[in-house]
Amino acid sequence: MCGIAAVYSESKGDPSHIVTAGVPMLSGITHRGPDDSDHWTVGQRAWLGHTRLSIVDLDGGRQPLGDPESWALVCNGEIYNHADIRAALDGVTFETSSDSEAALALLRENGTAGLQRLQGMWALCAATPDGRFVAARDRLGIKPLYWARHDGHVYFASEIRAFPRAAQPAVESFPPGCYWTPESGVVRFADVVTRDAAAREWADLAPEVAEKATREVFVDSVKRHLMADVEVGVFLSGGLDSSLVAAIAANEYARQGRRLKTFAVGTAGSPDLLAAREAAAFLGTEHHEAVFDGKMAIAAVDEVVASVESFDASLIRSAVPNWFLSELASRHVKAVLTGEGADELFAGYDYYHRAHAAPDELDRELERTLRSLHGLNLQRCDRVTMAHGLEARVPFLDGQVIAHAMSLPASMKGMEVHAGDPMEKSHLRRAFAGWLPESLLWRRKVQFGTGSGAQDLFAPVWEERISEAEFAAGCSAAGGTELRSKEELAYYRAFRKALPAVRPERVLTRFATA
Repeated sequence: MCGIAAVYSESKGDPSHIVTAGVPMLSGITHRGPDDSDHWTVGQRAWLGHTRLSIVDLDGGRQPLGDPESWALVCNGEIYNHADIRAALDGVTFETSSDSEAALALLRENGTAGLQRLQGMWALCAATPDGRFVAARDRLGIKPLYWARHDGHVYFASEIRAFPRAAQPAVESFPPGCYWTPESGVVRFADVVTRDAAAREWADLAPEVAEKATREVFVDSVKRHLMADVEVGVFLSGGLDSSLVAAIAANEYARQGRRLKTFAVGTAGSPDLLAAREAAAFLGTEHHEAVFDGKMAIAAVDEVVASVESFDASLIRSAVPNWFLSELASRHVKAVLTGEGADELFAGYDYYHRAHAAPDELDRELERTLRSLHGLNLQRCDRVTMAHGLEARVPFLDGQVIAHAMSLPASMKGMEVHAGDPMEKSHLRRAFAGWLPESLLWRRKVQFGTGSGAQDLFAPVWEERISEAEFAAGCSAAGGTELRSKEELAYYRAFRKALPAVRPERVLTRFATA
């Protein structure tokens, strides 16, 4: 995991001007790569910069990769099938063991057509001395990338804060699953949502057949997401999704003679802390807890908003406990697995079933929310972890898992009665029967902000601190930006303090309700 920045000049000339524009960008994202930093000028048009968090090929994976006299590349993320790519590129010589060099080799050998072969979470920029330039982002947008065109330059960076102040009004989120070249403009190379073309008609088979397939594809994903030359931990809330991730990872580590580290967060006595303890005890993990209170939560808001680069109330409310969790985990590991994405694949939220009861409606809504994840949960997940030099990986959002889950009929994802109560994600729960205690396997979905005890800490504070008149004045001062609550006004003020020149409508994704 790393941070990247790049500048492409729309005209040839003295390259010193792109160096002057680019180098300060790295100082804004040093937290993403505390282990190393370097930058190259490539020809007369391009500058590439990189800050490194060393996880794969600790000694040889320094970036930029390649050669400033030929193809050079900076990449943020993990390419989980890099070994397969290396094996398939017969006759190609690799200089490092870095997974990012697989992306560089594909660009050299196949150009932009090779990008669709990359499996993982990644964003990259690459350039050649003769003026060729490519920027691209993974199909789901798991890894961040922003861009802006200003004063004859096209800027790229992992976070908004990296951009020069003058360019910030033009900053936009780079579209997932797309690449950009000066000649072609933006081109889509992969869709967010794919479906397994080889899938059987699951509804016509015994449920156990689909459950076995779900179990196998997800176990394989978790194992691949453990790829690292450093120790990998798991964020464990005690809910179904993170507990399944932890169960698979703990089994794999035990097979290797290692003990998994797990991390939980919450207010004292909160449901998530208690459930996570139960899961950790059952799995035999080395478990760590971050406990916070209201005073700590409010004190962290400005820093969290600046890091997440959003003021959506739901996002910030869940980001604050994740902030404390990431700080804790970063003291023990360099990478963690999380349960992000399971609810969007297997219909874990109650509103899916209240508002989208018909199978075709549910399927469309799942697809819609998957397409918006890059600006919501994945943005929060990336920013709060990388603020502490920690890499977060999301095995539920692996391309093969998405293709399988979205090939299942929506009727398999409806609410089912268990022990007298309607239960979401029953298919996923049955697929992993025996992997967890029944009390955890069938624990009802609890929103992270609720389970961690964070939800009740915020809104009352802002209701007390911000009067109705102040709220009305704040909404008016925000111009065309909609602020849906006093809580959101508080976060908007912090956002404006951190990014005064940014146009929110260009970079902000909103939850349907605050």
